[in-house]
Amino acid sequence: MINGIYTLANDVVYDQLIALLNSIEVNVDPNFPVCVIPYDDRLEKVKQEINKRSNVQLLDNPNIIARWEQFAQQIWDAHPFVRQEWDARGITGVNRLGMHRRFCAFDSESPFDNFIYFDGDVLVLNSLDYIFDKLKDKDFLVYDFQYKDPSHVYNVNSSKLLEIFSQERINQEIFCAGFYASKKGLFPSEKRAWLVEQLQAGEAEILYPNGPDQSILNYMVMRGQVNAYNFALNLPHQQKTGCAVTSGHFDYRDNLLYDKGQLLTYLHYIGIPSYAFTNLCAGENLAFPYREIFLHYRYLHEPENIPNFSGKAKPYNPPPTWGEKLLNKLKINR
Repeated sequence: MINGIYTLANDVVYDQLIALLNSIEVNVDPNFPVCVIPYDDRLEKVKQEINKRSNVQLLDNPNIIARWEQFAQQIWDAHPFVRQEWDARGITGVNRLGMHRRFCAFDSESPFDNFIYFDGDVLVLNSLDYIFDKLKDKDFLVYDFQYKDPSHVYNVNSSKLLEIFSQERINQEIFCAGFYASKKGLFPSEKRAWLVEQLQAGEAEILYPNGPDQSILNYMVMRGQVNAYNFALNLPHQQKTGCAVTSGHFDYRDNLLYDKGQLLTYLHYIGIPSYAFTNLCAGENLAFPYREIFLHYRYLHEPENIPNFSGKAKPYNPPPTWGEKLLNKLKINR
């Protein structure tokens, strides 16, 4: 039985990938198997980094990738109005098709029997043993608080949503796709075909096009009646921690983060764009939450290359200037 970690990356998120791999090395195990699923073909720097690490491999099986891209294409082809939305935004094909490649971890030919998937903009800060142990009696695990906001998972304006899932299920079962643990073979071809049939029969309208892969994964787990478990809903209150960079109360000690004394399992820099990390590592003095711990793990093996910042950091997403506000107002009033 092979346990491993998957992530999704290309050269655009190179700096985040290095930070993630270094955090796994320090806080999990330097020899723990990791597989990088390619977001697309921009992989020159990613491949160079993988070649330096004996525990890391690239998922380079085109048949696996093709299977799951076709699955995503079938699903979005069944959506009643998403094509018009995407066309209006200049999107060709499936929006963020590369993000759907995370599903490759479920493939029967994938390298790990049991796996944890982390988005590339994550730092792993704690042992993962308790997660793999829980996979002995559950088939799908998450640890987040997305259930508080279903609007980024499903189309909450769809009248069909409550016909398919009860409000109770929506309140408790939805999750963020930035972290989950599961098993390969959980969605064999027959189950995928059945799910596509339900979507083609009219259920596709409940999917959320702006979070396409996350919406599909939630649907797969909930509609597929998967034996799932959310640590955030089941751990004793005093043991629960947050995981999102939007939580500003974590304590930073010894290159780790704590939530009311409890060590975080992972930190997800959700919502912070990749250019913020790239520009920061290129020497631009940008501010975002918990940037010091990111810089620690990014430059763990090359501390001499940490950018030397001076002066006050500027926000990576500065508010609009007076001139920009005026231009926007003029556009609105046209």
